[in-house]
Amino acid sequence: MTKNNLTISFATLGCKVNQYDSGAMADALRREGFRIVSTAAGADICIINTCVVTESTEAQSRQIIRRVLREQPGCRVIVTGCYAQKSAHELQALSDRVSVIGNTEKKDIAAFVKALQEGGASFTEVSDIAAEKIFTTPACTRLFDRTRAFLKIQDGCNSRCTYCIVPSVRGPSRSLPAGEVKNRIIELQQQGYREIVLTGIHLGAFGLDARPRTSLAELLEGLENDEALAGMRLRLSSIEPAEFTPALIDIIARSKLICPHFHIPLQSGDADVLKKMGRPYSPLLFRDLVMGLTAAIPGLNIGIDVIAGFPGETDRAFDNTAELLQELPAGYLHVFPYSRRSGTPAADFTDQVAEQVKKERALRLRRISDEKRRCFYNGHAGAIMPVLVENRRHKKTGLLRGISRNYIPVLFEGPASLAGKEVPVRIMTTDMDEPQGVLSTETTI
Repeated sequence: MTKNNLTISFATLGCKVNQYDSGAMADALRREGFRIVSTAAGADICIINTCVVTESTEAQSRQIIRRVLREQPGCRVIVTGCYAQKSAHELQALSDRVSVIGNTEKKDIAAFVKALQEGGASFTEVSDIAAEKIFTTPACTRLFDRTRAFLKIQDGCNSRCTYCIVPSVRGPSRSLPAGEVKNRIIELQQQGYREIVLTGIHLGAFGLDARPRTSLAELLEGLENDEALAGMRLRLSSIEPAEFTPALIDIIARSKLICPHFHIPLQSGDADVLKKMGRPYSPLLFRDLVMGLTAAIPGLNIGIDVIAGFPGETDRAFDNTAELLQELPAGYLHVFPYSRRSGTPAADFTDQVAEQVKKERALRLRRISDEKRRCFYNGHAGAIMPVLVENRRHKKTGLLRGISRNYIPVLFEGPASLAGKEVPVRIMTTDMDEPQGVLSTETTI
């Protein structure tokens, strides 16, 4: 393998933070002259950025590793991400073609590839993530041809939810300095991106580790007042319920930059289950928050995370969750059957819920989600909304497709020259047969 001809592919599992990390690694490798290719077929190295948040994502990570080893006998594999952080030696033992690096070592990916290229030996480099104190992820300016860019501004988590393995594989909360957040937004803006999704493992904790201490609200206030960002769209990823401070709600409610779309984890609508989960709020607080946000921000779309079948979740406790969700003016749900994670307190709880019961409860919640989505979309019929047009047309219809500020997917007729632009579109019909309940239009204003 020679430097100029070495080809590298990526496979990424899990969250937006992992996707950003893969983009940052790809950028670093390009700067060193390596060539990034779209698939592992024929690649010299495949970098697999893994996830371990559930049993299924861990199993999927193993499947991808084994498939690359089996189908690409000439390909070396570098495994990184949260599964690598958790089980480095287990993964290293899969093959002498596998090398493993942890989440901290992602920033040094170019050096590891050079070492692999020059020495050919496998290696395992996984630092103690709990000792990490500084945000070290480099900038990423090419995000695999997305119209909207992710920008990771925070990593790690200081919370200790009893079901969650993430703090042990991502480390403590660490924030990108506020000035650097602006610089990276400007870099992405110069690359042609019109929407930036601010993301992190625990986004609402942004700035709390900084000296002097700052906050997500202060960051957004500064960005809002920056003339260089006029015309941009900023979208926030998941925010914890207790972190919607009055200052944060105020800046979002009057913002011209921030999209009216939030993702808020509930996890359970039963007070006793929330307490067992280690979640620091009540169902009543969550209800009041959602009602207050939708009253303050017109057209707001709220997605809600919920876990089905947590240990000790009785039929009555589950009904409490379902009833609360049916009441709330949400746009959709993200439903997860509880996944038992070794090393978390909940894994040792004795009152585990049967797998079949978890599946049945998850199905009921997904049906509630479908109805929520249908109602939210239908509530916008006839409205004119600004839509950011994506670079790729819809495969089934050939129509342009885009996303509204409140996260509604839209299909409409128009020329390819509209790609990357925000255009006003009148919503005409709702087609719930599409995977996301895509809205289609007949008129471009």
